[in-house]
Amino acid sequence: MADQNKLHIRLHVYDEEIEVIINREDEEFYRKAAKLITERYNAYAQAYKGRKSEHTISLMTLVDIALLYQKECSHNDTAPYDNVLARLTAEIEEVLGDKK
Repeated sequence: MADQNKLHIRLHVYDEEIEVIINREDEEFYRKAAKLITERYNAYAQAYKGRKSEHTISLMTLVDIALLYQKECSHNDTAPYDNVLARLTAEIEEVLGDKK
């Protein structure tokens, strides 16, 4: 019996149809990812077609998307805020402890 949580879909990525088996809850993410790849590849292909190889255009697309990912990851880093909150909490507890 097939896993009810799995879904077989076809993604259109640039000029290819790719078949993948995914978790149902991830379908929207896969479709958005395929759309992003296609849009970014098309932009690079339009700008560099005839001057760069398809392989180089693919790599430029990957670097562009990886850069977006890295920037997004850096925005979600809460460690600096956690450290400041821990220090402030310790100072507050120290002051309150002195008054008891």
